[in-house]
Amino acid sequence: MVDTPSAPPERKRGSGVRLAYEVLRDEILDLTLPPGSPVDEVALAERFAMSRTPIREALVRLEGEGLVTTLPNRSTVVANIDFPNLNAFFDALTLMYRVTTRLAAEFHTPDDMQNILARQAVFARAVADGDEQRMITCNRDFHVSIAEAGRNPYYLQLFARLLDEGRRILRLYYYPTFQPSLPHPYITEHEAIIAAVAVRDVGLCDRLAKDHADQIVRQIQDMIARDRRQDIPL
Repeated sequence: MVDTPSAPPERKRGSGVRLAYEVLRDEILDLTLPPGSPVDEVALAERFAMSRTPIREALVRLEGEGLVTTLPNRSTVVANIDFPNLNAFFDALTLMYRVTTRLAAEFHTPDDMQNILARQAVFARAVADGDEQRMITCNRDFHVSIAEAGRNPYYLQLFARLLDEGRRILRLYYYPTFQPSLPHPYITEHEAIIAAVAVRDVGLCDRLAKDHADQIVRQIQDMIARDRRQDIPL
């Protein structure tokens, strides 16, 4: 009896969409695909070895999250960062830091605390390793774990989206100049927040979360405002 080559395993329905979405989303947020980059359906279908239908579905999801834009000529590009509305972004981000941390203090469970501590440990390792890209992602995951402990899915969804947009801004402006130093202020600030959440001190959580957000916002604003022009003699 002659063995015949087995057919490649069939993808589960929707798995192609999820794969394309997750890979492209990470590449956009990490600036592997910078703002304004063209997104070619045909090239992506070849890259992922799938038809254009799941690619289109993935792009629809990304467009819904504000990460890609369809132009009038029907071509697709990576969405630009909305600099004119950056102050509104910072206001919303700061509010979500405060609200989600307050709610975590009220509603967290022991399992939530274990998850928060685990995310913090991963973040601290990324800082110690000087891995800026992993640091950005792990910082996002740490704050999402606090939002999850707050038990409000609407705040969680909004905060996760704001943190993801913040990943692009941090990657563009702040972390290119990052120098690993211990104890890093973000690590100690996270630890203070964790301690306040653990003892359910809502007022302290609010103050710590606001201070943490304000520091991040100030650093980004300073980087954006910094004059990088060179004085070239004529």
